[in-house]
Amino acid sequence: MANGKQKKSKKKLYIFGGLGLLLVALVLIVIFQGNKEEIINVQTEKVEKRTITQTVSATGKINPEFKVVITPEVTGEIVQLPVKEGQVVKKGELLIKIKADAYMAQKQRSEATLWAAKSSLAQRKAELDKITSDYDRMKELHAKKLSSDADLEAAKSTYLSTAAGYEAAKANVQQSEASLRETIESLNKTTIYSPMAGVITQLNVELGERVLGSGFSQGTDIMTVSDLKSMEARVDVDENDVVLISVGDTAYIKVDAFGDKDIKGIVTQIGNSAKTSGLGSQEQVVNFEVRIRVTNLASSLRPGMSCNADIRTETVNDVISVPLQSVTARGDFNAPKEGAEEESMAKVIEKKTNGNKPEEIVFIIENGKAKSKKIKTGLSDDNYIEVKGGLKVGEEVVNGSYRAISRDLKDGSLVKVEGKKKSFTEKKN
Repeated sequence: MANGKQKKSKKKLYIFGGLGLLLVALVLIVIFQGNKEEIINVQTEKVEKRTITQTVSATGKINPEFKVVITPEVTGEIVQLPVKEGQVVKKGELLIKIKADAYMAQKQRSEATLWAAKSSLAQRKAELDKITSDYDRMKELHAKKLSSDADLEAAKSTYLSTAAGYEAAKANVQQSEASLRETIESLNKTTIYSPMAGVITQLNVELGERVLGSGFSQGTDIMTVSDLKSMEARVDVDENDVVLISVGDTAYIKVDAFGDKDIKGIVTQIGNSAKTSGLGSQEQVVNFEVRIRVTNLASSLRPGMSCNADIRTETVNDVISVPLQSVTARGDFNAPKEGAEEESMAKVIEKKTNGNKPEEIVFIIENGKAKSKKIKTGLSDDNYIEVKGGLKVGEEVVNGSYRAISRDLKDGSLVKVEGKKKSFTEKKN
């Protein structure tokens, strides 16, 4: 019995002893694992000198640089329409003729009124000549004491009244002449000629249709004559980007109908008035119209085509640069706290604009560890950004992953370089 109890006690001792050793081992593993620092996988790229071209992208439509919308100044029925949409016209060529019967009648009426006014003027002139002679004779008689003061005053009154009537008749003639000129002008406006050489790009009326003149209303848009030899892109540029653009900047335009073919252009005009959409809502957008004259392939373009324009605002040659994704913003060179919002380059620029300037940094690798370097940036294109200070050619900067750059890396972090990430230039080759 005693031996049996002793064997059971030893067995329990072994079991509890083993459990204790296992527990101690687990505790030691946890302690050592907690002290072991995480290794972060990254990719790198060498710092090189490149040419950086800053661009502003915008979308818009192709339009003729010169076009005229034809609107009649008189109302009436179209009796002649010798042109069609798409037809080439010369300057001075007949475009449309409006029925002129009513305006011809007005002209005849104005001519008759003028004739009557001139006849009345001639009659008033004869009366004035007679009254003037009588008044002069009365003044002579009065000077010789052969007429009374009353007779002289009566003659003077008659003379002044007749002279006033003559001046009124003269004014009536001038008014009739002006009315006749106005009527002739309206009659001439029933025939419209092309103000420029070009193409009828839009025709909105048909023969026999009645059109409204623009004298008392907006009038009917009859047609549009455009010079298709001189085309331009009219694009909407965001208010934050328009300040970067100057007249004379080079632009490259892509039109859907021409695929990837680049159409060269030059900025000729920058709008001063804003075009606001979504006013008062969260989607409110403020744009400015920028006009870009097309310098090649203009004859192949058509009004209304959609286009995308990349306007080259500034270029710097042979400058130190790094990939855009290598640059991040840290307020204290430390990784942000868990749950904090990641800061992209767009947020960096936004903070600069508001006066709150976080530090722009990149990470380089030294002895298997990450080291942050504060830099000063300049122009950027779609892939690289100019570095004005803080780096030298040949240094390797971390350019991936985005999470590692923006969140995980900090000074002294252990890193493992997975391989140099291909640059944009290498990918194109």
